Amino acid sequence: MAFVSWRRIVIKVGSALIAPTAQGCSTRYLLTIARFIAECRLAGKEVVLVSSGSVAAGRNAIIAKQQPLPINIKQAMAAVGQSRMMASWSQLFDFNCAQILLTHADLQDRRRYLNIDNTLRTLLANQVLPIVNENDSVATAELRVGDNDNLAALVAIVVDADVLLICSDIDGLYTANPRLEPGARHLAEVAEITNAIYAMAGGSHHAIGTGGMLTKIQAADKATKAGIDTLIINGQDAASFERLLSGTAVGTYFVRQQDRRSAKKHWLLNTLTQQGVVQIDVGASAALQSKGASLLASGIVASSGHFEKGDAVLIVNAAQKPLAKGISQYSAHELSKIKGLHSKQIDAVLGYCPSEEVVHRNDLVLLS
Repeated sequence: MAFVSWRRIVIKVGSALIAPTAQGCSTRYLLTIARFIAECRLAGKEVVLVSSGSVAAGRNAIIAKQQPLPINIKQAMAAVGQSRMMASWSQLFDFNCAQILLTHADLQDRRRYLNIDNTLRTLLANQVLPIVNENDSVATAELRVGDNDNLAALVAIVVDADVLLICSDIDGLYTANPRLEPGARHLAEVAEITNAIYAMAGGSHHAIGTGGMLTKIQAADKATKAGIDTLIINGQDAASFERLLSGTAVGTYFVRQQDRRSAKKHWLLNTLTQQGVVQIDVGASAALQSKGASLLASGIVASSGHFEKGDAVLIVNAAQKPLAKGISQYSAHELSKIKGLHSKQIDAVLGYCPSEEVVHRNDLVLLS
């Protein structure tokens, strides 16, 4: 593990920690987790919290005898519980928190994906703690991410996290369910997630949780393939967080399968089809190639193609030499109006300014 070098952390906290009795929120385990988040921030690390618990928090407000709970009952509980869950977290911090509610459709749509990315990036830049949860009050079975473990992995990918930390009520991955098989062996490190690793997973034993070890392994699989280290630790054990802060091995460490930057570079180059071309001037070309800068409207000379916000564009110089490929924050129509302008002028021209960058450096890869 490389806790010292991790600069951006996504931490996922499940319902078993937020509502251990499955009847409303409790600070029993959250105090320790909140202290850990505060210590990470003091150490200069950026943190995004993915929290379950909205259904559990609102459970005692809705009368329901059916088991399993129908989706409309869960949605009603979540509608009550979302504010309760946020209040439970907010009271533990002396800094600003922000609630982000997502569905699978939000993460699938490129425009909304960029909006989520921009919002999270802005919150982190302003030292606000984003608290993300699946929007259970409106999500249907078809639109649900399915659980907050996989949601946390997707959020980690969106924000370019260094590590995904999944807090559970168990010490990590075992060769079998330790609650059923006392001889099950704990795995301190998993170099690669194989079918044999998946076979070790069991279901959820918690009354309100939707996940289990299986969804945690699925999340680790997504994150590690995107170049993100992943840890499953016991969130009920305060010593786990002390050990983690000191750089000591804890829980189960899933090793990332490739460099994070290489993973995104591969995705940009080979997965996204370019929908247009953006020509830039000499100054912007130098800034991109030698300073690691974002592409601003002021450096754009012309554009071609019919692309929308969230589409990939090829960036070329005056000689039409390809320099980079990236995701545009603006459509071709919008770009035709703001090319050559200073970022501060965008709002006056378009009436809005979703981003000061046309292509952010995190969404750009150089071709040479």
